[in-house]
Amino acid sequence: MNRYVRPALSLILLMTVVTGALYPLAVTGVAQLAFPEQANGSLVRDERGQVRGSALIAQDFQGDGWFHPRPSAGAFATVASGASNLAPSNPALAERVKGDAAVLYQAQLGPVPQALLTTSGSGLDPHLPPQAVAYQIPRVAAARQVPVERLQALLEEATLHPLIGPPVVNVLALNQALEHL
Repeated sequence: MNRYVRPALSLILLMTVVTGALYPLAVTGVAQLAFPEQANGSLVRDERGQVRGSALIAQDFQGDGWFHPRPSAGAFATVASGASNLAPSNPALAERVKGDAAVLYQAQLGPVPQALLTTSGSGLDPHLPPQAVAYQIPRVAAARQVPVERLQALLEEATLHPLIGPPVVNVLALNQALEHL
């Protein structure tokens, strides 16, 4: 029996040290050296160096003077990251979407973009399609008394064109640029 137990326990201890301590420390060290910004959460700072958020996590912006991100199933809390788990046939989802659409609807702009009504898979996606941001421009322009053309130019500057996938806008970065107008 001892012939089998001792090597098994030794292997468990060795693998625990390797995979539970040495490997994570090595990966963390390489990440800190090669990608320090990303390894530390892609934090977004203001001109005073204060952390305003992360470029990877959506934040809730209240008021007509800000561009709003897509809805969050977990109230923008990272602990509750995930979709709402409401099926498309669920009446609660339909009621929430109808209510949000009624609040956001602007007759002169047509239907509310789907990205402003539905949550992302994680519930924390910081990006919106440019069309969803453009839909909000009249509201933000009126609240801030800024020309629509200036906000459209700001949107064009903030639009990211990834190598793969459609163009997107990081709402936090856009609102930071808006704050500097």
